Amino acid sequence: MQSTKKPRYLTKSRFKQALDCPTKLYYTKKKEYVNNQQTDTFLESLAQGGFQVEELARMNYPNGIAILGDDWDYELLASKTQELLTQENVTIFEAAFLIDGLFIRVDILDKKGNNIQLIEVKAKSIKADEHDSFLNKKGQLSNGWTPYLYDVAFQKYVIQKCHPNWHIKAYLMLANKSAISTVDGLNQFFRISKKANLRTGIIKPDGLKLEDLGNPLVVKISVEEEVNLIQNTNPIDENKSFEELLNYFKNHYKEDIKIFTEIGKQCKACEFHTEPTETEKSGFHECWGAQLKITNSSINKPKVYDVSNFRKSDKLIAEGKYFMEEILENDIDIKPVAGKISPTERQWIQIEKVQLNDNTPYFELEGLRDELNSWEFPLNFIDFETSAVAIPFTKGRKPYEQLAFQYSHHIVYEDGRIEHASEYLNTQIGVFPNFDFIRVLKASLEVNAGSIFRYHAHENTIVNAIYKQLLASEEPDKDELITFIKSISHNTGNSAENWCGDRDMIDLWKVVKDYYYDPYTNGSNSIKAVLPAVLFSSNFLQNKYQKPLSAINVTSKNFEDAFVFLKLENEKPISPYKLLPPLFDGWDAEALDNAITEIEGISDGGAALTAYGKLQFEEVSSQEREAIEAGLLKYCELDTLAMVMIYEYFMEVIK
Repeated sequence: MQSTKKPRYLTKSRFKQALDCPTKLYYTKKKEYVNNQQTDTFLESLAQGGFQVEELARMNYPNGIAILGDDWDYELLASKTQELLTQENVTIFEAAFLIDGLFIRVDILDKKGNNIQLIEVKAKSIKADEHDSFLNKKGQLSNGWTPYLYDVAFQKYVIQKCHPNWHIKAYLMLANKSAISTVDGLNQFFRISKKANLRTGIIKPDGLKLEDLGNPLVVKISVEEEVNLIQNTNPIDENKSFEELLNYFKNHYKEDIKIFTEIGKQCKACEFHTEPTETEKSGFHECWGAQLKITNSSINKPKVYDVSNFRKSDKLIAEGKYFMEEILENDIDIKPVAGKISPTERQWIQIEKVQLNDNTPYFELEGLRDELNSWEFPLNFIDFETSAVAIPFTKGRKPYEQLAFQYSHHIVYEDGRIEHASEYLNTQIGVFPNFDFIRVLKASLEVNAGSIFRYHAHENTIVNAIYKQLLASEEPDKDELITFIKSISHNTGNSAENWCGDRDMIDLWKVVKDYYYDPYTNGSNSIKAVLPAVLFSSNFLQNKYQKPLSAINVTSKNFEDAFVFLKLENEKPISPYKLLPPLFDGWDAEALDNAITEIEGISDGGAALTAYGKLQFEEVSSQEREAIEAGLLKYCELDTLAMVMIYEYFMEVIK
């Protein structure tokens, strides 16, 4: 009797999973293992434009033939490809190759006789006029590019195995950050749409031609040197040849044999980490339990890689130390700084509090008091929401150039009054908002001469980007706006000119790092971690923000007087962000932020960026647009109010 069991093939996606963590080959096909990083490809594409870049790349091959449908019928897809390859010259999109348990699909395959161009399209970007090689000076693969280059090497290997007589050249086609768009509304030519079965697609106008797109925004980069290095030396595992590595992964996947990946700092990002139940397994717990022979409760203890910004975690793990309770003081090499918490002191404070089961916050009190007393009232707290898309919305812009579409501004007066002073939101399709954004911000901040606060480097980075855009512009008030930018910022390493403004924004994130540590944050200094910590510790904040807005001497532009920012559950604060309505059905802001943090250039603000993308790319009813814009305004207002709450807590502490 013939077996009905479907054959298992090592595909591109499974190969990339195995490169990241070989154990994934086993977990991904077992439904009982919970995957916590399932991303909606539609929302992800709204954020990064991956499907748009691929469609833009295909426009360079107007006679290309796409193999569509039958995604899981590998034999049929390979058969369709072979039929097309009987032509002397042909370009195929999503060409499929199947041989000896290996299966790939190629973004673009250009065949001219036996000369083949294998082209892998990525939304990742490069400055083409500055690019020389993806190998560093030591001849090693450049950081960040290894998965992409191994992907191409895998594809070339499979194609060559199918067609030994072909002469194959491998390329990456990438967004070119050196190129400038010459067409307004280019993104509207490639509108992202959500299809059935969770598929994402692109809608193009009928008759669209390459010449309609203006200046090329993608660039084809040869990666032959890099692919040859991979296939000849397999730099990620010199104990196996590249072919042996492929066969190793293929055979384990085919036979359903788990590969145990050695424990390391990569485990922190394990997507199979959950609390085990009767129906759901935690791959993380199973992996650690099998290797260390310990119980699930022991596995849940704080790990060495949970220590904030700790670069010795792999070294300690190699020595057999897996948990914070095992770290000794001399493992840290503490280097104190007068009046502040140094990075190494912060690490030891975190470790010591775990070891002593001490959940109380720690302050460098005198330093914090001096810092707060140096600030000038009224205090201005600002937060920006920005976007950086692969295909620019307006001409004159480059791929992944920064767009500042929203800000919020709170003012704290010396008498304790808190005013939501101003805000800005521009989601208008086809409008470059940056110069209007900076004009409105200038008008708001110049109302007083008080200190200005941001949280982390983002706002300083953005005004530096707008400074460069203004330099290249013909705006009539550019000199005035540039002077303002310099007054509230300092130059980044990307600016040729040096400056530090009289009102250079104070980084509240740095204040947190220098003077405060709370075990409640688990070592994170993000505002989404610090806010619940201060709300948990502060009686003042709990008493104040459990009252309706109308009763707490705080004005708002987006919340009704009866709105309450803080609620407790089992005597613990619910993050105020969780009390806001989701921006999309089934996706709250926190889920969106977590889902797309791996996208190029995004470390926070993923929810706002995705919402902005939806309003730029997709047909949206006026009712839905109003709802999304209202949500954006609330989230951004809460970002600056969260900064105010942290400030209020610090004031409570120093008194």
